Amino acid sequence: MKVDTEIRHVTKAGANLFLELGFSPEEAKRLQAASRKQINDTRLLKQQLMTELSMWIEKHHLKQADAAEILMVSRPRVSDVVNQKTAKFTIDTLVEMLSRIGKPVKLAIR
Repeated sequence: MKVDTEIRHVTKAGANLFLELGFSPEEAKRLQAASRKQINDTRLLKQQLMTELSMWIEKHHLKQADAAEILMVSRPRVSDVVNQKTAKFTIDTLVEMLSRIGKPVKLAIR
C-alpha cells in the first residue's frame, strides 16, 4: 500500500489558520486571539517551572551532570531547562522534575 505524502497546501507564516479553515473573519480573529493567549499562558507557566528548577540547581551549586542524575534526565535536558527552551518540555515533565527534588507543584485556579 502506498502512503499519500503529497503536499497540497501550505499556510503562510503569520496567516490566520482559522480563516483558511473556513471560519468567518470575525470568528477566525477571535479564535486566533484565544489560541495565542493559551500558547502564551502555557509558555509563561513553563518558564516559571523552569526558573524554579534553575534556582534549585544554582542554590545547590550543582553541575548540570549532577542535576541530571538527581532529576533522572539527561544532561542536555538540564541545559534545556536552564536555557528556558520551553518548546522542548510539557508541563507534566517539569512538574515531575520538581517533584523529584521535593518541590511539589500546587495549581491555583482564579
